[in-house]
Amino acid sequence: MYQLFAKQALPISKDEAWNFLSNPESLKTITPNHMGFNILSGADKKMYPGQIIQYKVSPFYGYKTKWVTEITHVKEGEYFVDEQRFGPYQFWHHKHFIKPIHGGIVMEDIIDYKVPFGFFGHLAHSWIIKKQLSEIFLYREKKLNKLFGVLNPQTKMLQFKSQ
Repeated sequence: MYQLFAKQALPISKDEAWNFLSNPESLKTITPNHMGFNILSGADKKMYPGQIIQYKVSPFYGYKTKWVTEITHVKEGEYFVDEQRFGPYQFWHHKHFIKPIHGGIVMEDIIDYKVPFGFFGHLAHSWIIKKQLSEIFLYREKKLNKLFGVLNPQTKMLQFKSQ
């Protein structure tokens, strides 16, 4: 098992952050174009526990897969949790938190995940997957800073842990 922790401050209200981040359509905006991310179904309603969302994604060149997530927990304006039901990971549990701070909000993401294929998956994580997840979250950070007018961004915290 691995864990990724990301933290980013934005100069926006809690409501603005929630409205953007809890909208599945926004995920396409903050995902790198080369990943070919497209929502297939399930994003037509306001987020709720039990919501199933289907995506098509290309985690690396030449490989496309369907990713199905379930929104398992929602506390309006504060946090939500999505869990992979089908997709490229053996396990994926992603907690999204929004907390007010002076001058805006801080977003925290905690992702617990496991890659498939045992020892070979562990090697792939060391060489490819960890780097790719870092690139995705760095892209997201830059995109959110641009969207919400952050001129002098603070360094984002991005950490990986093995469990």
